[in-house]
Amino acid sequence: MAPPTDRMSPEERRAGASLASIFALRMLGLFLILPVFSVYAKTLPGGDDLALVGFALGAYGLTQAFFQIPYGIASDIFGRKQVIVVGLLIFAFGSFVAAWAPDMTWVIIGRVLQGAGAISAAVTALAADLTREEHRTKVMAMIGSSIGLVFALSLVGAPILYGWIGMAGLFIMTGVLALAAIILLLKGVPPAPPPHGHEKLPLRRVVMDPDLIRLNLGIFVLHAVQMAMFVVLPHALVNHGGLEAAAHWKVYLPAVLLSFAIMVPAIIAAERKDKMRPIFLAAVALLVVVQSGLLLYSQSLWALALWLVLFFIAFNVLEATLPSLVSRTAPPSAKGAALGVYNTTQAMGLFVGGAVGGYVAQNFGDNVVFAACTGLVLVWLVVANSMNFPQRRVTAAATQTV
Repeated sequence: MAPPTDRMSPEERRAGASLASIFALRMLGLFLILPVFSVYAKTLPGGDDLALVGFALGAYGLTQAFFQIPYGIASDIFGRKQVIVVGLLIFAFGSFVAAWAPDMTWVIIGRVLQGAGAISAAVTALAADLTREEHRTKVMAMIGSSIGLVFALSLVGAPILYGWIGMAGLFIMTGVLALAAIILLLKGVPPAPPPHGHEKLPLRRVVMDPDLIRLNLGIFVLHAVQMAMFVVLPHALVNHGGLEAAAHWKVYLPAVLLSFAIMVPAIIAAERKDKMRPIFLAAVALLVVVQSGLLLYSQSLWALALWLVLFFIAFNVLEATLPSLVSRTAPPSAKGAALGVYNTTQAMGLFVGGAVGGYVAQNFGDNVVFAACTGLVLVWLVVANSMNFPQRRVTAAATQTV
């Protein structure tokens, strides 16, 4: 049995669970619309233009990319919780604008406002403040896993909810959940440490670190591929799978459940048995297989279901391990800056994947989207293979025998 000093304290568990939940509630603003938006967009003026649809999907990421580092710095100066509350209020307002939107232009404005609530860096910095060094990786993995879980659940639930309450209802629900996240932040998260003042963040050191560059490239590629895929995948399920949007859950639900059954043991092995390198590289390689499969064989419902299962496995493993690796790779004095840059490149991936994926699909067809995604992930695999993976931290207490 592990000694008490090697266990997370109740406050650390509370902080990790609460912050992961806040992160997850906010990410619903992105993920809930993915499975059905390209179908819904056809009902709006301008929605027949896939390039415009892709831009609407990616607009969230564009403003996220601009605001992540400023929000992180503001949280150092004014306090983590204050900045998170402001970001969630802006995010909720954008959700309500998108719910009201009479055309694609106003949907894009709503998505831009949603993205302006860029709290990811502040949330992860608060998680670092509230946890000891030896447990920080676990909490970062909790937050990363929450993203994968919400993404998977949104793909299952969004088609059903869309059938019940429509896209406006989905946006309204997203805004209400963001407001609920404020209550959770104020009531559920332990007291935050005082602001650090006007401490200058060593951004140059963070930006130029070779291993952090590789990790930032990874999160950019992961989310660019995710967004580009879901510009065209709902149509593939309709055209090749014969499923209307409201019935897509019949594919997503079993795919999600099966992927989580495989993903959880992989993450446990990566964290506890020091198998991060082989599992991480295997997940990236699996993404190559998925994109190649969608390119070469995606003309049946069974084929699409297979690629979705494999995609969810790879995506969830990578989404959980990437922020953990950033927190362990970053210089101790620059974790906040590193997480700000990481979240900025993630947001850039969301924007580029949505906007470029929509443009390519509109002008060159779905197969070119999958071919481009295959090439992009192959580049990532080569880069990741040259990365120095940090060793699992072992505390002095953990090495003692009982």
